[in-house]
Amino acid sequence: MTRPTLILLPGMPLDAALWDHQARHLAEVAEVRVADLTAHDSVGAMAEHVLAGAPSRFALGGLSMGGYVALEILRRAPERVERLALLDTSARPDTPEQTANRRDAVALARQGKYGSVMRAGLARLVHPDRLSDRSLVDSVLAQMERVGVDGYAREQNAIMNRPDSRPGLGAIRCPTLVLCGREDALTPPDLHAEMAAAIPGARLALVEQCGHLSAMEQPQAVTALMRDWLLRP
Repeated sequence: MTRPTLILLPGMPLDAALWDHQARHLAEVAEVRVADLTAHDSVGAMAEHVLAGAPSRFALGGLSMGGYVALEILRRAPERVERLALLDTSARPDTPEQTANRRDAVALARQGKYGSVMRAGLARLVHPDRLSDRSLVDSVLAQMERVGVDGYAREQNAIMNRPDSRPGLGAIRCPTLVLCGREDALTPPDLHAEMAAAIPGARLALVEQCGHLSAMEQPQAVTALMRDWLLRP
């Protein structure tokens, strides 16, 4: 049996290291690829970039901003997506307050305060208990550093201008996993329950003792849920 291709989409401002555990441990059941979204400043351009390099059919997983891009891919090429996993994300557009906060953060980063912006963001990204996990914190900060100020600004622009994906959720027909950290402060469980209720046959999974970066914070649990999603008939 041919292994499916699984394309994973990182959140902002992160890179392939976000998905290290999944890429390693799902390799026996899928050909795993992690897309680089840092060169584009709209979810549309990010989606086109992923589609241009993807096979004719593939499974798709996205965390946070990656989820926004995954939903854009579904709008543009639903026939190409065999399975969909939405992790710690939302189908809703930005609120005016969120957009204003993003503009302020980009302005600070442009003024040479990217380090402060990264550290402030980290406290909202992970479960409070994990802020003392040096290896986790170091990995997240290293990813942010690699994405850099320009990549950060592009990705924030994409997020600020993303469309409302809720109207299209009912048209999704592929097996869908909606997964969220129980203590996700940025995209809490109620937003995931909303998506799961709107997508026909979707499975909702909440991961305990976990914030926004579920793929890193509770990698074994997330990988197990994704393996089941990939292998389920």
